[in-house]
Amino acid sequence: MKKKIKKIIEKKNKKKLVCLTAYSKNFAKVLDKYCDIILVGDSVANVLYGMKDTHKVKIETMIEHALSVSKGIKRSLLVVDMPKGTYSSIKYAVKNAKYILKKTKCDAVKIESNKNNYKVIKKLVSLGIPVMGHVGFTPQFNKKFRVYGLSLSEIKKMENEAKKIEKAGAFSIVLECVKKSASRRITKLLKIPTIGIGSSIECDGQILVTDDILGLSGFYPKFVKKYANIKKDIEDAVSKYAKDVIKNKFPKKQNSY
Repeated sequence: MKKKIKKIIEKKNKKKLVCLTAYSKNFAKVLDKYCDIILVGDSVANVLYGMKDTHKVKIETMIEHALSVSKGIKRSLLVVDMPKGTYSSIKYAVKNAKYILKKTKCDAVKIESNKNNYKVIKKLVSLGIPVMGHVGFTPQFNKKFRVYGLSLSEIKKMENEAKKIEKAGAFSIVLECVKKSASRRITKLLKIPTIGIGSSIECDGQILVTDDILGLSGFYPKFVKKYANIKKDIEDAVSKYAKDVIKNKFPKKQNSY
């Protein structure tokens, strides 16, 4: 097991894991100072490319962004989302996961559970490819958003699903939009860390889309806390620049050769 992966697992029940998304070197360089895990998420489809969902983002797109992010990372664990359709069979998953690791030198890949791809995770792990799991709301397989773990029967199904992912060899698992009581039970059940997004403080760590917490994306569901309003700062800066250009105040002598 890689040292970085081992450190993540060892933090369970000891220290909360701090995780965020990044799609470029500049963001990654800042995040690297504070994050245990940086995810190059397929959310890049919505955040940067204006797609309605994550279903059509290409593996080459993920690789290009992961390459950029990797240049800004020194200490964080770099995880790359495997896009929808790239792990539909064991053979295809192995080919694509190897390709992602070879091109990006990332530390791990993330796979969303469809309740039937445990063998894919097991195979990748057996080949030395670390895998992060993902249960609850899985955007690649569910278009309609809802909260998971609302009934006891559903909680038990999720516990079984999470346990199978752990048994397959995943080193951690994302719980997305999972009820607090369900998150608590799953987190206590597993030996590997749970990372929540909209799944309460009961998880071993938290992850959000960086553009959301900075006020850039315009997407603010209940589970997002906006820590800044960078969009306003950008508007202010661009407005000042535009006025300077129109009034012939830029460029000045110090900005010219």
